[in-house]
This record gives sequence, C-alpha cells and structure tokens, in this order.
Amino acid sequence: MNDQDAGGPTRQAAFGIDGLDDILGGGLERDRVYLLEGAPGTGKTTAAMRFLMEGSRLGEATLYITLSETEEELRSTAASHRWGLADIRIFELVPPESLLDEQQQQSLLYSSDLELGETTRMIFEAVEEQKPKRVVIDSLSEIRLLAQSSLRYRRQVLALKHYFAKHGATVLLLDDLTTEINDKTVHSVAHGVIQLQELAPEYGAERRRVRVIKYRGRRYRGGFHDFTIKTGGLEVYPRIVASEHRTRFDRSPVSSGVAELDALL
Repeated sequence: MNDQDAGGPTRQAAFGIDGLDDILGGGLERDRVYLLEGAPGTGKTTAAMRFLMEGSRLGEATLYITLSETEEELRSTAASHRWGLADIRIFELVPPESLLDEQQQQSLLYSSDLELGETTRMIFEAVEEQKPKRVVIDSLSEIRLLAQSSLRYRRQVLALKHYFAKHGATVLLLDDLTTEINDKTVHSVAHGVIQLQELAPEYGAERRRVRVIKYRGRRYRGGFHDFTIKTGGLEVYPRIVASEHRTRFDRSPVSSGVAELDALL
C-alpha cells in the first residue's frame, strides 16, 4: 500500500465491489468529490451504478445525473446485469427544446455561456430536490465542451466541488477521456482519482485493469489490478503483494528412515 494515511478511522462509502473496496481501503471517504476516468467501454457506468446501488441498499438517497446517455439506455445497461434501479433517481439532463432549434443555435444571443449556466443550474436544482448522499455525474466531457476553455472548465469543476461540499454528498464524476489534450484539471481538484483501462494485445483477449492514481490523505493499494466485467458487474482482483502473504513452516527435522543418511544431513 502507498504510505498515505488519514491518521484515524473515517466513515467510508463502499462501492459494493469487494476487490475495488479492498484496493481503496474500504471505500471512498464520504462528502468528497472523486473522478472515475477511462476510455469508452471500460466499465465506468457499470461501476458508478454499483456505487449508487450500494448506497441505496444502505438506505441512502442516490442520484444519477446523466448528460450523455438517456435514462432508457442506463436502465438497459442495468438490465443486462440483472439489476433494478427502482431506488436510484435518474436525472436526464437534456438541453431545452429551444437549444435544439437550428435557428436558435445560429442566433447571436445563443452562446455556450448560457448553456453552461443552465446546465449547472439544473444540476443544483436536482440536488436540492433529492438531497442525495451519493451522486454520479456522467459525464464531464459534455461540461468540458460547454466550457470551451481549460480555465472556465476548471472554474466549473471547482464550483461543483464547493457546492457538493456544503451538501454532504459523496460525488463520483465520470470522464471518458475523449479529448486529444491530456487535461489533468480534475486530477488536481478531486479528492481521489480512479482510472479504468482496457488493453488490446496483438494476440489473445482484451485485458482490463484498474489503478488508483490519487487518494488524498488515505492509504490504498497502488499499481495496476486486473478486473473483468461480467453479468452482475465488475470483478476486481487486487494484485498480490508478497509481503502480505507470509506462511510459517515447521522447521523440525524429518527422518528419511535411513540412519546413515540422516547422519549426513
């Protein structure tokens, strides 16, 4: 494990994925903002759903804010894992009809500033209404596109972080890493960063792995850990650390049954 310790026990929000919770030392520290990043198809949505389902199982209010997929698509994904999302509030954030009108898009009054502000307002309204303890925002790619600049994007993420800090919610931000620029804006803002990867070798099946890049003030298992996606969600296999698997052996002599040979040994 990395030599990072919070100094004492804290309440944690578990994913409900045994291997991942083990890597994180029990789960996510509550009331913080985290980043779950990975290319499309690496399992971010599946992991995020499991995170909210675990909260619902514990009786917590949960909210899934989607800017990229429809509610129908999310429920279809859940159904493929034989999950029910009845206890999870899904807020499908779509632009007003006026923003989809071609003439409106060409208007001088239309700008990304207006749409970004409207998007943020709708997110805040959903949180005020539901008062969730766990929140997923899917995804940051849409917010990044609306911001149009790294500075505005950072300010927007900071605004979200400060807002959620006042409302006692544990937030998981999803990012699909579709931009060409390696933007680490959210890395510096988030309390923790988890990255999912999919490797496609020239021969053999694809390999998936997860890595905790950052977990501020907490101990966690560093390095890469393999995982698979099966019906029922992610299965994570923490890497084996030799120092954590010591076995005591009986060192008493064992006779060979030949006195002369025993004497030589």
